[in-house]
Amino acid sequence: MPRMRTIDTGEVSLRCAVEGEGPLAIMVHGFPESWYSWRHQIGPVADAGFTACAIDVRGYGGSDKPEPVDAYAMEHIVGDLVGLRRALSPDDKAILIGHDWGAPIVWNSALTHPEDFRAVAGLSVPFAGVPSRPFTEVFREHFTSQGRFFYQEYFQEPGVAEAEAEKDPRDFVERMMYSISGDVPPGDYWNKPHGASFLEGLPDPEPVSWLTEDDLDFYEAEFKASGFRGPLNRYRNHEADYAWLQGWAGKLIEQPALFIGGTRDPATFLFGAVTDPVGMMRLFAPQVEGHILEGVGHWTQQERPDEVNRILIDWLARLRLPA
Repeated sequence: MPRMRTIDTGEVSLRCAVEGEGPLAIMVHGFPESWYSWRHQIGPVADAGFTACAIDVRGYGGSDKPEPVDAYAMEHIVGDLVGLRRALSPDDKAILIGHDWGAPIVWNSALTHPEDFRAVAGLSVPFAGVPSRPFTEVFREHFTSQGRFFYQEYFQEPGVAEAEAEKDPRDFVERMMYSISGDVPPGDYWNKPHGASFLEGLPDPEPVSWLTEDDLDFYEAEFKASGFRGPLNRYRNHEADYAWLQGWAGKLIEQPALFIGGTRDPATFLFGAVTDPVGMMRLFAPQVEGHILEGVGHWTQQERPDEVNRILIDWLARLRLPA
């Protein structure tokens, strides 16, 4: 197990799993996860000569959990990473690695703070540039206004999704993870009417090798202790995120970048909006290197740890070479 540390980042303190010595590599998880989603990467990244630091994002696990919805705006979470870099690596820029919500967090951290971050890797969710309108407008146009369910709309009203998830956190995590993994049988599980609940219509999970009973024990204990309010508040800040990011409209991620997605991950293709996520990303991150893994669903580094580690360690090693 890595060493657990609590780091004061300025606004909040974050629980961090830290291992190794060398340049700092910060790993940022998504929903509904924790530092633990990087359990297969921490050791290999440390062995490759880096300080591997997998965090609990604010609102999760052992990190601080502010109450206000607006405390979970992108601006604040990016600020947490800046504060963490300055606390753990005051004399050198850090490398960022993010998955799911962690991917937009690290993309936007690299975009807005190039003085703090020298390279960035995102898993599952590609970078599509500074938004031209809030994402709430996008999904309400394509889903809500047509009477179709979209999970981020369901998450908007505080208390609704929390009640469903907190009723049985283990079942919520297992059903969500299985339903968008590379192991779920093909099916249109998310084609349901607006007003349906999140879990309604999702298939009964089958055992999968990458999500064991011990893993579920860990996630269950974490969410029973922390609840889901903080994690869900991240989805309630699309308008605030849009307004903040307009200060970087037209800017590119100039640092070396890596993207890893999966052919069975709807987020990789931005829910059908793009067919070539790597090509799209090159418009906004010219140095991006892309890998789309066949048969992989949404939980990239948990579903295919060996393949992800090979790609990630190779990329990290090349970052250490002299320019």
